[in-house]
Amino acid sequence: SPDRAAPERAPRIYTRTGDSGFSSTFTGERRPKGDPIFEALGATDELSSAIGLAGEFSSEKGHTFVDQLHKVQCMLQDVGSNLATPLSSAREAHRKRTSFSEKPVLELEQWIDSYSEQLPPLRAFILPSGGRSSAALHFSRAVCRRAERCVVPLVQAGEADPNVAKYLNRLSDYLFVLARYAAMKEGKEEKIYIKPEP
Repeated sequence: SPDRAAPERAPRIYTRTGDSGFSSTFTGERRPKGDPIFEALGATDELSSAIGLAGEFSSEKGHTFVDQLHKVQCMLQDVGSNLATPLSSAREAHRKRTSFSEKPVLELEQWIDSYSEQLPPLRAFILPSGGRSSAALHFSRAVCRRAERCVVPLVQAGEADPNVAKYLNRLSDYLFVLARYAAMKEGKEEKIYIKPEP
């Protein structure tokens, strides 16, 4: 019937625009998918996914820091926006929309200090362990280090904001401290490195 509104079609998830091995930056520039910018974006996306998994495990245990992890995931979206806007081709309007300040870095430092004060001193090299929440946070930390390694060359080339690299550097410290805190709160043992006998 003409009186009936046509049903809305859901947008397609696929665009086919990347089939030839190229993708677009936020500035509209087409670059190969193997470009360092897309490597950094991919590592950051993996990091957010790893943190999401750690957050789910931590939520099951009732940890109060889960809201912080969600905030970190939101910040990683902003990290991605900055990375997807290479400064060499960005107009001023692009730069304003995707700038990344030092404020989130300082917030991470406050969180790190708060949890560190509650932890026993570190006297040995800790292996990723301490229960599911802790182990997932350690895994997130390792992915974070890789994301940082991908981002640093972009910062050094003047393509990304230095605060993005600082944020990832501080984030890995936060995830390490948080992994230890989760193990402590759950009463789980942290495994330490023991040198094998020759």
